[in-house]
Amino acid sequence: MNIRSLTRGDGVLIGAAVVLFIASFLNLYSCDTGGCSTFAWEDSPVGWGSFLLGIAGAALVVFARSQPQPRKVVGLELGQVGASFAIASAWTLLMAVFEAFSPGAGLILGVIAALVLAAAAVAGPMVPALQAPLLSTPQAPAPQPYGAQPGQPGVPGGYGYPGAGAPQPYPGPQQDASQGGQGFGQQPAPQPSAAQAAPAADFAPFWFAVPAARPLYAEDNPGAQIAELAPGTWYLAVEQRGQALVAQTQDGRRGVLQDSTGIQRG
Repeated sequence: MNIRSLTRGDGVLIGAAVVLFIASFLNLYSCDTGGCSTFAWEDSPVGWGSFLLGIAGAALVVFARSQPQPRKVVGLELGQVGASFAIASAWTLLMAVFEAFSPGAGLILGVIAALVLAAAAVAGPMVPALQAPLLSTPQAPAPQPYGAQPGQPGVPGGYGYPGAGAPQPYPGPQQDASQGGQGFGQQPAPQPSAAQAAPAADFAPFWFAVPAARPLYAEDNPGAQIAELAPGTWYLAVEQRGQALVAQTQDGRRGVLQDSTGIQRG
């Protein structure tokens, strides 16, 4: 699971499940005379029923939302099963509070956490505030000098380092600036190919993941594959050329993703 795919609703679910787990080790009931204090895992119907049901429900909902395609069990989506577990946990703990002669800190804290967990599981897909990313998307790095690789001398800090110096010229015979044309032994400057479309003017870099393995082609040769994008890994889109995207892999390579249908934005 990629942490950048988590939403605020997932964060609420995880936090409520942690509080529910902590509450399970506190006293469920307390008597003034003593002798009847117990925690959830000593009381099987409450511990192995209500508390464990809520924790399992939170795990199922978070796992289901992190998958690119819905997964089903006995015809039901995992998210629906997890939400049902969360609701059942909140209901049984609420009834235990009403029936208890003297509820302890564990039971009171547990019912509060279970109610928050059930509300987040049900309202997560419907409330826009809970659908926002848990972590903000990082800013796109600055363009790398042509021909320089991360870790090379003259490029301290690698790709996008703020203090990176200007690119070093390719070694070769020098050319007088006052003379026209090219110096002897120098290669002509590469000209942009007609197949390379101009990047969109209003494009903003973003993170994305592919639903299935897709090839990444060289920018100057659409038929040459340089890498393969794998599902479950996040890549940075730095340009858009028509329906294609110029993507950067984790090792700094750039190429053209010709099939951008069905991608998941981070």
